Amino acid sequence: MAQTWKVCMTARSSRVRISPSPPKNSKRKSLSSLENKMNKIRAAAVQFNHTPGNKEINFSIMKKFINHAAKKKVQIIIFPEMCITGYGHIGNLSKPRLLELAEKIPSGKSTQKLKMFARETNMIIGAGLVEKTVDGKLFDSYVVCQPNGKINRHRKIHAFESEYISCGDRFTVFDTDLGVRLGVLICYDNNIIENGRITALKGADILIAPSQVGGSLSRSPHALGLIDLTLWHNRKNSPKALRSEFNGPKGREWLMRWLPSRAHDNGYFLIFSNGVGLDGNEVRTGNAMIFDPYGRIIKETSEIDNDIVIADLDLSLLDMCTGRRWIRGRKPELYGDLVKPTGKEMDSRTAHFSKKKT
Repeated sequence: MAQTWKVCMTARSSRVRISPSPPKNSKRKSLSSLENKMNKIRAAAVQFNHTPGNKEINFSIMKKFINHAAKKKVQIIIFPEMCITGYGHIGNLSKPRLLELAEKIPSGKSTQKLKMFARETNMIIGAGLVEKTVDGKLFDSYVVCQPNGKINRHRKIHAFESEYISCGDRFTVFDTDLGVRLGVLICYDNNIIENGRITALKGADILIAPSQVGGSLSRSPHALGLIDLTLWHNRKNSPKALRSEFNGPKGREWLMRWLPSRAHDNGYFLIFSNGVGLDGNEVRTGNAMIFDPYGRIIKETSEIDNDIVIADLDLSLLDMCTGRRWIRGRKPELYGDLVKPTGKEMDSRTAHFSKKKT
């Protein structure tokens, strides 16, 4: 069940650009069956280039976006995976260094800062960081702070970033004062179709999908791929070449093969937030976008730098959308094989990096 506490744009710059949990046995409460508080919710997805290990700089960029979103009357703003602590350098850090970088949740400074921002702006704010526990475990975690003081956390279920980072063991779906239920799946969590379906069955109306992806080394010959780092460094003089990579099979084209289906097949809105630009030896492709429950893009960006997209989510679309109608026709009695091991399973890190033929 979701863990909740009630507690008593150029890259490396601050420029902002504007583009044209429940009980285990709880039944899905579709928003269409509830007297929700409003017909539309204004949501925002941010892409930005974080500075590895420098929380102060990263928060300064985030605060600019938060202030802008507040002026635009945004109610939910979503930042990328591990954007507070940095992402790409994590695999090169020793455990002592990771523990130094990581923070506890909800008592850590970053979570408390997000909680304060949420209260001050009356927005739901989500952002990612490395979490440490009292017993020394580390997680790729995502914190969602609500204006009412509630703090929800999701630990990445399929973590692979470092040998020292553990995988989460539960799904995260929770209520909000907006009258909708939010679910969270981090990056690779969304690649496993069962995760999206279970999140829907637990009642998610909106899926938060923070990521650090695109321009990534992949073992699949027709998925993703590295982007020449010089294209990022020369983006101001030759933006067309980098934008082509961002929109091609290493970025948007790859996302569009599968990401819209997560929203469509499960009958929820999907907010995709991603890193952009140089991250270790890879170049993240941004592509921040927001989908409706039919898998249609409501708003997206093609910018090759820091950016924010803002869209109004028409909640009336949830009622009788295709995915929710299909879910009513499920036959759970036939799906037992889905939870039976095949003997080919690997741990998340091995599965991600393995060159073994499937």
